[in-house]
Amino acid sequence: MSYRSLDADEIERTIEVLKKRIHRRFPDSGLEQVNDGLLSICQDTKKNLAFIEQRHWLLRTAIGIITLLLFGIIAILVYMFVTNSFGNMVTASSLSDFFQGTDAALNIIVLLGASLFFLVTIERRIKRHRALKVLNELRSLAHVVDMHQLTKDPDRMFNKSAYPPVKRKMTPFELQRYLDYCTEILSLTGKVAALYNTNFDDEIVLNVVNDIEDLTTGLSRKIWQKIMIVHMYSSQKKFNALG
Repeated sequence: MSYRSLDADEIERTIEVLKKRIHRRFPDSGLEQVNDGLLSICQDTKKNLAFIEQRHWLLRTAIGIITLLLFGIIAILVYMFVTNSFGNMVTASSLSDFFQGTDAALNIIVLLGASLFFLVTIERRIKRHRALKVLNELRSLAHVVDMHQLTKDPDRMFNKSAYPPVKRKMTPFELQRYLDYCTEILSLTGKVAALYNTNFDDEIVLNVVNDIEDLTTGLSRKIWQKIMIVHMYSSQKKFNALG
């Protein structure tokens, strides 16, 4: 096991442990289902990383053959233009005709060059597409976690008369544990996303991963503010009871 990079297996095991902890305290809750979703995404990520790290020789061979053919076409066009072989089909009667022929040849070369670029980058774009698909799922899951903690308001618990009753009544300790689990899921969401930075050097993927890490950090910061409020209320209540 390396301690210098993230390990997908270790992250998966951590999510499984968190699932057991959530189930023990909040069985069959929505938060447990969210954690199950994160576990499924982590498993998909492991498959994606294996695909990304793999060298797809069949695809590369096909691209190489097509690339050689395109280079051959470009070489033939350049040779025909330089040696004026087009003169057998069309006689250049003026300087204007010469420049028109040059422009047409350059356009063909540019189009072939664009085709070459498309072929050379196709493997990277396939891998990027698979990575971005999972990263978008992670971003959505972070927002789902935020939706679950929105109604877990400490003020609602300590000022019950000002709010309508809720279906699930929680003690301050249970509320604090619930919010803790939310922050842990968000943290693990960021870690699953960061796996793509470790295994795939792509600027677009890197930017998306950074966005997800900023999102999960920001949401966790909001939740920790609630946890501090719960802790403050609980400490004050104990102090008043002792006083």
